[in-house]
Amino acid sequence: LVLAARVAEGLAAGVVQPIPAIIILRAFAPHEQGRASGIFGMGVVLAPALGPSIGGLLVDGFGWRSIFFMVVPFCIASLWLARRFVPTTSPGGGAANPQGAGLDWRGLLIAAAGTLCLLNGLVELQGGTALSAAVLLGGAALLLVAFVVLQRRTLKSRRRHPDQGVDPLMNLSLFKDRRFAMGSIVAFIYGIALFGSTYLLPVYMQMGLGLSASYVGTILLPAGLVLAVTIAGVGRLADRQPTHRLVSIGLVLLAASFALMVTIDLGRPAQIVPLLITWAILGRIGLGFILPSLNIGAMRSLDRSHIPQGSSVINFLRMLGGAAGVSLCGIVLEWRVAAHGALLDTGTTSPARMAAFGETFLMLAAICALAVVAALKLRSPPPSTGSK
Repeated sequence: LVLAARVAEGLAAGVVQPIPAIIILRAFAPHEQGRASGIFGMGVVLAPALGPSIGGLLVDGFGWRSIFFMVVPFCIASLWLARRFVPTTSPGGGAANPQGAGLDWRGLLIAAAGTLCLLNGLVELQGGTALSAAVLLGGAALLLVAFVVLQRRTLKSRRRHPDQGVDPLMNLSLFKDRRFAMGSIVAFIYGIALFGSTYLLPVYMQMGLGLSASYVGTILLPAGLVLAVTIAGVGRLADRQPTHRLVSIGLVLLAASFALMVTIDLGRPAQIVPLLITWAILGRIGLGFILPSLNIGAMRSLDRSHIPQGSSVINFLRMLGGAAGVSLCGIVLEWRVAAHGALLDTGTTSPARMAAFGETFLMLAAICALAVVAALKLRSPPPSTGSK
């Protein structure tokens, strides 16, 4: 039941997530897009900032099932707000291609199968056999090749016969734009770090430090509020500062926040909570620099007709990175816990378990540092000079 509900939730999120970037890029002038993205992003992150605190209180007071019911009234309110304030007659609200081609079902099935093979292969690396992991990861690689070949053929067929066939699920010609290609790499790695840390931080606080669920939510609340403020301010900067600079600063701060988690010492209990709050705030400031800048900067040079495809690709890669990041954090954490001879349970913590968590945070820091290399290539190409 939980798996089926998660599939339904994923389908809904996959439909909704690319739309805001499309509306922002169509409805606002270039000098207003960063500010619009910042205001929108502030609303997006404010809910997750409050969510852990409310969720922790609900779990402690009413059990874990209660957190699912909390979402329902917000979904109902969102349905009414969407119909009231985002009509098809508003800027960016109409379809870009009303007579567009049908869905690329073959590409969708191959992409879904490849994603499942990749994620389950990562899980098998730690909990299964070497043979099953190799089969799944090898299958993911083969399906990736098949997907690329199919998308190329579909795109060529569409260009030869514009009035027939289907549009490719992923327009690979978008990656010819260097800024979009580098932005896609950053989005994937950023997804690994963001979702991996979202999973790892509460687990660390509860199983590593022995804190209660409601206390964990309270500790994360200041960081979430700082993120909301930061993202609104950086949105204004995004209209005046180059994308590569803002994204690189954000990635460096995010990497530093992960690396500094190893400074938390069980032997100094008075410093644990202040350091947790400080490093969490540092990481959220980093996220605030990345969120309003990445999508806009990566897609700003695309043709308007390619913006919906570009937004879908960026969101897909970020979510794929997120799913892989959660699996990767779980794999590395279990591996390092076993290597230190500790157990991962709700019992009394130990220096060995803390060391395992520290090494997992360092892994996330290294991934963020790797993304800086791609982020620096998001800079705008120098203007071409014509021949005299």
